[in-house]
Amino acid sequence: MKILSVDTSSSVCAVALLEDEELINQKILDNGKTHSENFMSLLDETLKETNISLDDIDLIVCCVGPGSFTGIRIGIASIKAIAEIKHIKIVSVTSLESLSYNVESVDKEDIISMIDARNNQVYAGIFDFNHEKKCEYLADDINVILDKILNLCSEKIIFVGDGAMLHKDLILEKLRGKDIKFIDDTLNKQNAVSLGKCGYRKFLKNEDIKDADTINPLYLRKSQAERMKNAK
Repeated sequence: MKILSVDTSSSVCAVALLEDEELINQKILDNGKTHSENFMSLLDETLKETNISLDDIDLIVCCVGPGSFTGIRIGIASIKAIAEIKHIKIVSVTSLESLSYNVESVDKEDIISMIDARNNQVYAGIFDFNHEKKCEYLADDINVILDKILNLCSEKIIFVGDGAMLHKDLILEKLRGKDIKFIDDTLNKQNAVSLGKCGYRKFLKNEDIKDADTINPLYLRKSQAERMKNAK
């Protein structure tokens, strides 16, 4: 199965092609330009290098958030258009799920993916060692989330994501007594390869399969503009 995997939920615009879980080609751009400027050229370059066309794609895996509100909207709008024209099924994957696939739990540790949402706020996903979600996604102050993690997780935990790196000292302090690990810094960014692997496994389990009409973003909280408007 040829899979097109797309992530525009962070500052990085990432596209990958996979055959099931095996990487064929990937392109990543973090050049300061908007995803609307980068995405189509990045996709075209990725396909041309492998002599694969959109007609060859069996499945699209799309990151639906949480993350950059603008980036998510651009990615989903682009995927909707491709899926509708080419009649390709989509699997929706969250950025928190995708991050968890950057980690291989070798000692049955729980996996916590954590994304910085600014102003001491984070998005967090709590997964078991098989990447199965243990509770609903969290979006709150880091201290509130760490209190929940303290009660929900096993004694062994691996943290991944820029939110975990930003709050590393606080995590170690608040979760003192648990066996805490942090992964190598190069793995703390979302990538389209992990996204594609997660999407393929969800497809095999018939989970979160969408089409152009049913795929929607996952925001978890209101945008900054909405929060400022409500505060007036």
